[in-house]
Amino acid sequence: MTATLIDGKAYAAGLGDRIAEGSADFSTETGRAPGLAVVLVGTDPASEVYVRSKGRMARKLGMESFEHLMPVDTTQEALLALIARLNADDAVAGILVQLPLPRHLDSLAVVEAIDPAKDVDGLHPLNAGYLASGLPGLISCTPLGCLMLLKSTLGDLSGMDAIVVGRSILVGKPMAQLLLAENCSVTVAHSRTRDLAQKVGQADIVVAAVGAAEMIRGDWIRPGATVIDVGTSRVIRDGAQRLVGDVDFASASEHARAITPVPGGVGPMTIMSLMHNTLLAAFRRAGRPAPSLW
Repeated sequence: MTATLIDGKAYAAGLGDRIAEGSADFSTETGRAPGLAVVLVGTDPASEVYVRSKGRMARKLGMESFEHLMPVDTTQEALLALIARLNADDAVAGILVQLPLPRHLDSLAVVEAIDPAKDVDGLHPLNAGYLASGLPGLISCTPLGCLMLLKSTLGDLSGMDAIVVGRSILVGKPMAQLLLAENCSVTVAHSRTRDLAQKVGQADIVVAAVGAAEMIRGDWIRPGATVIDVGTSRVIRDGAQRLVGDVDFASASEHARAITPVPGGVGPMTIMSLMHNTLLAAFRRAGRPAPSLW
C-alpha cells in the first residue's frame, strides 16, 4: 500500500479563493474590508517573518492588515491598552497576538483581554468553552485546518476511531473536541500514555501533534488509516537541514491510506484558517450571515 498524499497547499489555495470572494462580498455590503490586527512583541526573526506572511495573505484576499510591532520591553499595561483599543476599533474584525510573548508578560491575561468575538486564534477560554459545549465560536486555527483536510479526504467521520497524540491547548485539546463533534470515538494520548503504539494502531484517524521528530513509526499505523501530521522539527540528514513531522513519513506511507506531508500538509492550512476566522468574525460582528466556505 502506498498512501495518498493529502495536499494541504492545494486545499488552502481553493479555500483562499472562496475567502477572497467572501471578502469582496463583505466589502460590497458594508463599505469596508474585513480587518486583521496582528500584534508582535519583540524582534524574533521567525515571528517577524510569520507576521509579514499573515499581512501579505490578508491583503491578497482583500482584507485590511494592521500590524503592530512593539519593543521587547513593552509592559503588560501597554500591551493590554493596545488590545483594548483594537477591541473598540470597528475596522478590526480579528485580533491575533503572536505567541510566545517575552517572559515578563502574562500570556494568559493577554489572551483573555481579547474580545472573544475578535479572537481569531481561537484561544480565549470562552471560545474553548463554546467548542466543548458545541456552541458557535472561533476555533483554533491548526485544528480547524486539520478537520477541513480530514473531511475533504474521508467525508463523513461518524463512527470512526480517532487518536490525537498531544494534549496542548493549541492543537491537541481542540482537535479532540472537533472530532467528538463529528461523532468520532476519540482517544487523547500524551507523553505518559501506556502502550502508545498499540493505541495508535487501533485508530482509523491519527492526528500527531506531540512535537517530537518522527516519533510515530510506520508499523504503529493501522493499515488503511488516515494520518494528519501537525509536527514540525528540523533535523540534519546527509549534512543538510530538513523539516520533518511527528510521523516517520516514509514508513507510515506504506501502511496509511492517506497522509499529510511535512512540509505542505497542515502548515498552509493554519494561516488560511486564520483568514477564514477573520472573515467569519467580520460577518458575525456586522450582523450578517457568513458564507459557507468548506
